[in-house]
Amino acid sequence: MKSVADVAGITREELQLAARNHGMPLEALRYDVTPPGLHYLLIHYDIPQIDADAWRLRVGGLITRPLELSLSDLRQRTTVTRAVTLECAGNGRALLEPRPLSQPWLLEAVGTAEWTGVPLRDVLEEAGVEPGAAELVFTGLDRGVEGEIEQAYERSLSIDESMREDVLLAFAMNGQALPPQHGAPLRLIVPGWYGMTSVKWLSRITAVGEEFGGYQMATSYRFRSDPDEVGEAVTRIRPRSLMIPPGIPEFLTRSRVLDAGTHTLVGRAWSGLGAIERVEFSQDDGATWSDARLHPPHRDASAWRGWSSEWAASAGERVLCCRATDSTGAMQPLEASWNVGGYANNAVQRVPVLVR
Repeated sequence: MKSVADVAGITREELQLAARNHGMPLEALRYDVTPPGLHYLLIHYDIPQIDADAWRLRVGGLITRPLELSLSDLRQRTTVTRAVTLECAGNGRALLEPRPLSQPWLLEAVGTAEWTGVPLRDVLEEAGVEPGAAELVFTGLDRGVEGEIEQAYERSLSIDESMREDVLLAFAMNGQALPPQHGAPLRLIVPGWYGMTSVKWLSRITAVGEEFGGYQMATSYRFRSDPDEVGEAVTRIRPRSLMIPPGIPEFLTRSRVLDAGTHTLVGRAWSGLGAIERVEFSQDDGATWSDARLHPPHRDASAWRGWSSEWAASAGERVLCCRATDSTGAMQPLEASWNVGGYANNAVQRVPVLVR
């Protein structure tokens, strides 16, 4: 596990990003549903200023009946509320060596909220997607420059993925109107996919007849071992488990201190590939493992699952770890493979602890 000294040399640019964005404090894993102020936040450009009364969602392109919907129009439709765990694709980036230069996430870029909105499928069925459409492009109102390209933030999904019943056009978070930083007045929520897919400040949905080649699809969010590679697209969330670090922290290093004795460790696990079927705990940096107790799954399969483990802590220095396995057989690795963007580092969490 890297210490503060290990990640020294952070750039001014990374510090600017870290000051604008924030992770979820790991002690907030105690909440089934993350309070909005504790939920992780990544803002690519600026939070746009939007007049919610004048705002409209436009659905067009290869569409039989183009739509223009106000927030009031959406609220009057049949709505659903779904608990969804969202995780940034860059979570764990700062623990890679060499460290990719971007938002310097450790392990806290995650959160689970109850999102309320309209199933995207219902809107698409009303609009009528033409047979020649291959993808839907989702355009946000946030604009910036990336890769020397001035752009709106845009991502695409295949028609099949877009028609899943759990994909939402969300206008509320945890029973309240979306906060500005979380995409008000409307955002996309795509369960199981890394957070960059859930476009915020949504203004337009466009059906197109070929693969969308925008920056966020063709250049960013791709697995590459070399910058010149085309790479493979980053899509679904790999399995991960996290524990609430036990004991109390040393202020600067966040290293943990606690007394010898029996302690109950608790945490959460999730995966966008399949259901969580196993979580294991180690007190010796992954040399040996024992099964943790899985809590009952959440009513929504798209939300994380709780786990706990009893730990008989004896005096000395320990490194605690946890790892998850999902129903596809995918398991967290002890060490992650490096990629240019620092994406999908789901290596096991390591928590140094001094037991007194």
